[in-house]
Amino acid sequence: MDDRFLQQLKKGVLEMLVLALICAAPAYGYELLQKLKDSSGGLFVLKEGTLYPILYRLEDDGMIESSWFQGKSRAAPKKIYTATEQGRREYARRKDVWTAFVGAVESFTKEVERDETQPH
Repeated sequence: MDDRFLQQLKKGVLEMLVLALICAAPAYGYELLQKLKDSSGGLFVLKEGTLYPILYRLEDDGMIESSWFQGKSRAAPKKIYTATEQGRREYARRKDVWTAFVGAVESFTKEVERDETQPH
């Protein structure tokens, strides 16, 4: 697969996928990294330097909120991210846009492929 093409595709959907995970359940950064990796069969393996700017943007835009959580153990506190109502609405909107986009691309490519099999 063309790495540059794949990178561009990933850039376009990462924010939506991170928001989807947080809408599904509150999570902390490392947990989000693992869920992205596991749920995508290893396609979305991110570094912290990619994830945290996305989280900061989502928080700045009012789509998620963060709070510190200290468990019962002596482990370091974790920053937990939770979706806001605005974030849930925005995720639903982005998912609809994505679904329409994928449908249009699939329809387009099928039509082009069908035209290629026709004699000219």
